[in-house]
Amino acid sequence: MYDKAKIWVEGGPGGNGCVSFRREAHVPRGGPDGGDGGHGGDVVLVCDLSKRDLGALKGSKHFRGQRGSHGEGSNRHGARGEERVILVPAGTQATTVDGSAIDLVEPGQRAVVAQGGRGGHGNKRFATSTRQAPRFAENGTKGEADWIELRLKLLADVGLVGLPNAGKSSLLGRLTRAAPKVADYPFTTLSPVLGTIEGEDRQAVVADIPGLIEGAAEGAGLGHEFLAHVERCSMLVHLVDMAPMEGDPVADYETVRAELSAHGAGLERLPELVVLTKRDLIEAERVEAVRAEWVERLGESVLGVLAVSSATGEGLEDLRGRILTELPESPLSGVVADGAPAAEFEAEHRVYRPAGEGGYWVEQEEDGAFRVAGRGVELLFERHDTRNEEALAYLEQRLVEIGVVSALAKAGFRAGDDVRVGEHEFELHV
Repeated sequence: MYDKAKIWVEGGPGGNGCVSFRREAHVPRGGPDGGDGGHGGDVVLVCDLSKRDLGALKGSKHFRGQRGSHGEGSNRHGARGEERVILVPAGTQATTVDGSAIDLVEPGQRAVVAQGGRGGHGNKRFATSTRQAPRFAENGTKGEADWIELRLKLLADVGLVGLPNAGKSSLLGRLTRAAPKVADYPFTTLSPVLGTIEGEDRQAVVADIPGLIEGAAEGAGLGHEFLAHVERCSMLVHLVDMAPMEGDPVADYETVRAELSAHGAGLERLPELVVLTKRDLIEAERVEAVRAEWVERLGESVLGVLAVSSATGEGLEDLRGRILTELPESPLSGVVADGAPAAEFEAEHRVYRPAGEGGYWVEQEEDGAFRVAGRGVELLFERHDTRNEEALAYLEQRLVEIGVVSALAKAGFRAGDDVRVGEHEFELHV
């Protein structure tokens, strides 16, 4: 099972607006009729129950939305680019390009991880009573792009934890219809396995988490890769071998508890039911005495202590009943990674508006030129061709309207000085 994947996502660029004028016989003043460019396609994660892991993303690392079509004459707007859909299994967490955390847990749930660029306005949009024949239009903007990491955490209610060979796979096979690999050597389970316990009025999804060893939280053994799966669980069933071939059961228990705590996600605070396994390997009269010792040792820090045998079936019905009874009610719908705000769909009409002096800043550079920095102002220049005199005049007008020219004057700017915005440099005469 692949629990992590790193992919490049890139929203499609927006289409350019069109510069066009209506030309028809017997229509002496047709006016501008350039259409808008279409928005670029988004890159979207979609939760799909047919997917079991992130393995399909190992070979395909680059995902791009389609470019928006350019605007055309006769007020024809460009088509929006098609979104790029990436199917992921339930339980996938990721961070969008803009930093929002997402957590997909329900079938069909969607989240945009890279938004497409905005389509540019055609020259029809810039016609006014004083500018009746604009010969410029906006360029489409680039889509968001970056590497993002995806991480899969199983959607399980109960996590079976314990040292290798504690009997987790055997127990899961007896409690549920799951068919995990069972053998007489450690590390038999190389990936988490899910099974379901059916009750009369509820069910519990149980995950067999691969065996932990000392140092797992720092990367030792297999447990480090799968400790994250336990984070979603509402309850732990901690298996301890009553008759290990070597070692001490109490020390084994403490080792696993230490690794859960060292993982740093609050796993040690989950409700815990301790299950002593392989009771058939010790004398029947000693089973209850050993269980009583554990009850006295752990007290109220655990939900209870049971002794079971997967080989003979002893104690399994009691364990099944206790799991269904003790399992907390904690629906996963709407869960968001690390408490961060969930990613939401961008509105169809995206407005990019500089927010006054709070949205940009002005500074004079060593060679005397003035730099205006701020996403809103930079976006204005990204969208227009500064080699077009009409477009440049429009930009100068916008700089006056949003207060940039006043801010430049306060910084010592004089008409004719060089101004830099992003990658653009020009003389400003206002």
